[in-house]
Amino acid sequence: MTMISLGGSIGTGLFLASGGAIHTAGPGGALLAYLIIGIMVYFLVTSLGEMATYMPVSGTFSTYATRFVDPSFGFALGWNYWYNWAITIAAELSAATIIIKFWLPDSPSFLWSALFLALMVGLNLLSVKSYGESEYWFAMIKIVTVIVFIGIGLLMIVGIWSGQATGFGNFTTGDAPVSGGLLAVLGVCMAAGFSFQGTELVGIAAGESENPRVNVPRAIRSVFWRILLFYIFAIFVVGLLIPYTTESLASDSVSASPFTIIFEKAGLSVAASVMNAVILSSVLSAGNSGMYASTRMLWVLAKEGKAPRLFAALNKNGIPVYALLATAAIGMLAFLASFFGDGQVYIWLLNASGMSGFIAWLGIAISHYRFRKAYTAQGRKLADLPYRSLWFPFGPILAGVMCMIVILGQSISAFSDGQVDWKFLIASYIGIPFFLVLWLGYKWKYKTKVIKLENCELDAAVE
Repeated sequence: MTMISLGGSIGTGLFLASGGAIHTAGPGGALLAYLIIGIMVYFLVTSLGEMATYMPVSGTFSTYATRFVDPSFGFALGWNYWYNWAITIAAELSAATIIIKFWLPDSPSFLWSALFLALMVGLNLLSVKSYGESEYWFAMIKIVTVIVFIGIGLLMIVGIWSGQATGFGNFTTGDAPVSGGLLAVLGVCMAAGFSFQGTELVGIAAGESENPRVNVPRAIRSVFWRILLFYIFAIFVVGLLIPYTTESLASDSVSASPFTIIFEKAGLSVAASVMNAVILSSVLSAGNSGMYASTRMLWVLAKEGKAPRLFAALNKNGIPVYALLATAAIGMLAFLASFFGDGQVYIWLLNASGMSGFIAWLGIAISHYRFRKAYTAQGRKLADLPYRSLWFPFGPILAGVMCMIVILGQSISAFSDGQVDWKFLIASYIGIPFFLVLWLGYKWKYKTKVIKLENCELDAAVE
């Protein structure tokens, strides 16, 4: 559980996108943006941790929203999250084939996508333990890479490794430490939010961990230190060693990754190949996690009667195999969509998926706020909670407000230069009507209402 928590949000957002963040907002602006989003994620994960330790269940968002808010909200949140990860699987398949072409440029894309999809399905089909073991090693690769990077970077900053100390000069280059002002920082907040998506997987896995009331709080407590060490320290090192005006930081090529650039500066000539392998492991880890999370969500929806009952069936290893195969099929179909036409449909699906992650986070904040209010309204003692999040109600309210700001600010770049990029604007917000149709459609059909606090199901058994 701790390694899933540690590795859940370390990926291309750190290894590749951090360079673009520094180039856009300067080293200080990037640090500020990642710190703001890190605080938001910390409160979200502690909110989820409080509910997951009290009521461990696989596929948490749908169940908690259904019991503490409104069945229609739970329905929409569950399908929204399933869709989010199912499309993400397709994105990771695309990314994996691009990475492989770094070594084998003439190899067929479809071959690699099929191979990686089979690997993800196989790991999830064996047992829950196989998923946990694979994520442990995927996370270990990423963690070791970041620790080595920070160690070498600090030695270079003080002049021990490279022989010449860089000091804080790059933090005062040009408009540094903050470049582009508030709008640039807000833009990086969007990118930072996408980088942290996946942190909530610790709650999804709670229902199938050996001792969730012990292991989930332990994993939650590591979140703050992960954010501090892996993102803040790494961006701090990059900002000190590479001027933010370096154009290559804006590239999404592995050879232009800030990690690769600094390793090469340190004299490690094989840096590009090593980082490519690490990024490949990150992509496979994200796809593996997406397969697990979306499969469990579809299974829970089927158990609650919100999806075809076929998807509630388990095999002898306790795996919802039909839900797994359906999710894999959607991921592959979305991936194939990128090969036909101009790929516009695929791009729209990805944009809707990106919005879905923030909607899921907003759902966590709302569900936790309602859970705690219902808990006290029914006369229960806070001291009896197995794990209690800090600073309620400030934590979930702050996280919810910040999620709303990020959601509404998705398309800020569409209004640049006094003109409106309508295609980008529509693509950025397509996830909102998708969610609203699910939510309001279910509410209209079944005439559901917001559950009164005294009627929230706090003692109902979870199968």
